[in-house]
Amino acid sequence: MRIFLVLLFLGLVWQKSTRRTAILTIIAFPLANETTDIFKASLRVLRPCVELPDVILRVEKLTSFGTASAHSANMAAVATVFWWTMGWRWGLPWAIIAFLTGISRVFVGVHYPTQVVFGWTCGIAIASAVIAVAEAIKKRRTPTAEPSVES
Repeated sequence: MRIFLVLLFLGLVWQKSTRRTAILTIIAFPLANETTDIFKASLRVLRPCVELPDVILRVEKLTSFGTASAHSANMAAVATVFWWTMGWRWGLPWAIIAFLTGISRVFVGVHYPTQVVFGWTCGIAIASAVIAVAEAIKKRRTPTAEPSVES
């Protein structure tokens, strides 16, 4: 799966029409992940697999805090970048992946639904900020037509 994602990313960078999206995604993804890690370290909300004895755990037990789902945040960041930069046809598949990723985190017993929603919120917010910064940089770098002064 990782090889496929690397090849997809390289293909997106190779094409001029998708290069900006790929670069913004590679910036937003780790920032979303780190943001959830900061929330996990500072808010310290337990995971259902740690807190509830009856949880059906479908993966290896995680003992770290589960305040915000990093998986959900990462995929929401990718979906947001694709949706804003490439339109809904590119964004919708990633939004579906983000949604299913969040649902899977609840299904396997490692996150509460609120932690998944918090993760999605983090991902969308970070991606939105990355896009806003990129737009501001683009606007500053675009030369503006100066009024001509005629004597």
